[in-house]
Amino acid sequence: MTTTLRPAAPQDIAELRQLYFEVYGHGYPVALGSDPTEMHRLITDPHSHWLTARRTDTGELAGSVVVQTDPGNRVGKLVGLAVHPRQRQCGLAGRLTGAVTADAFAAGTLDSIHTTVRMVTQAPQRVVARNGYRPLGLLPNAADVSGCETLALFACYADGVLERREPVTAVPRALLPLLEAAEESIGIPCTAVLPLTGADIAPLLPHPGGAPTADLSPGALLTAPVAARPTTRTPIEVITAPGFVRRRFRELFPDPAGAYSPLRTPNTVLTTPDGEFEIYADLDPAAGSCALVAVHPYPSAATRALDSLMTALTRAGADYVETLVPLSDTAALHAFLSAGFVPSAGYPAMRRVGDRFHDYVVLSRTDRQIDFRTTAVSPLIQPYLSAYLTAWTSTYLPQHEVVR
Repeated sequence: MTTTLRPAAPQDIAELRQLYFEVYGHGYPVALGSDPTEMHRLITDPHSHWLTARRTDTGELAGSVVVQTDPGNRVGKLVGLAVHPRQRQCGLAGRLTGAVTADAFAAGTLDSIHTTVRMVTQAPQRVVARNGYRPLGLLPNAADVSGCETLALFACYADGVLERREPVTAVPRALLPLLEAAEESIGIPCTAVLPLTGADIAPLLPHPGGAPTADLSPGALLTAPVAARPTTRTPIEVITAPGFVRRRFRELFPDPAGAYSPLRTPNTVLTTPDGEFEIYADLDPAAGSCALVAVHPYPSAATRALDSLMTALTRAGADYVETLVPLSDTAALHAFLSAGFVPSAGYPAMRRVGDRFHDYVVLSRTDRQIDFRTTAVSPLIQPYLSAYLTAWTSTYLPQHEVVR
């Protein structure tokens, strides 16, 4: 069987929806495979790259893949890779992945492209790895597809990007297993990174009054709350009004440097009844997940509400919550680690500032039981699984309960 690759067109939408149904049934939690309005927006977006594969003999739609881009932040995301069940075992998934990745980088507006792949089998991990994507970690319970699933994070880089990383010399000790896994899996060096203890981090935390002690000017890398584990419950109101949230978010964060979260558009705001802070989030009840994007008026304002935040998000339908933090932001990392978030994945050279690139870390928390028994872990991902288990154990099991 031979296939022809070509850009998707609006007239393909009905066939594309059928393709995603054939592959995923009713369980596909991404709008580009089910929502005609969102599909039309992406197909006509000049910054998106959507390729389809059709059989040369019959014209039947055989596959699809998309790279969404954030040109302002020079980051892309590969999503929606699907091959019709009758067209598998012929290398089409790899061909689509390679073609759309090359197409996206050819525009010259991207420094990296990342993707998350399901781990029900090892095949998706091998497909992206063969096309230049490097494993960066795993996201336990990150998506509700056919049950609660763990995803693996991969990224592919433009030439010369990884060689211009801004070095980080010290991180909280809990980050070391993740960094060592990256060194083992893809050769990202961490031998020069020193672990920080609680005594080292204490001077970086806010004063008792809660006032920020870090640089909060536009362009500062601090993007998350900072403080110790909260001890009191805070009433949290969840406002899910996407249009209102987007408008207010743009008013409060007109400079993209003030709320760095590429390819994330907040649709929900979480706040206290007295308006002490507003946390902007991308909530996806269909996937059972949520990404924290930004905090107003300043990052440390929501420090003591992180546990209450998790409770509110769980009630709103998100069993998995993640946040993106600069590897250099020790205080922010400590705040989330203290609130039960676990280092799940790294993203070397994610953010470009001038001619240098800054590393980021994905911290995640799930209040649903994690079951790795049905997870197919390839050798590339195995170091990250070991690192996650080490970090989770040190977070949630007292030392006297751990038997070696």
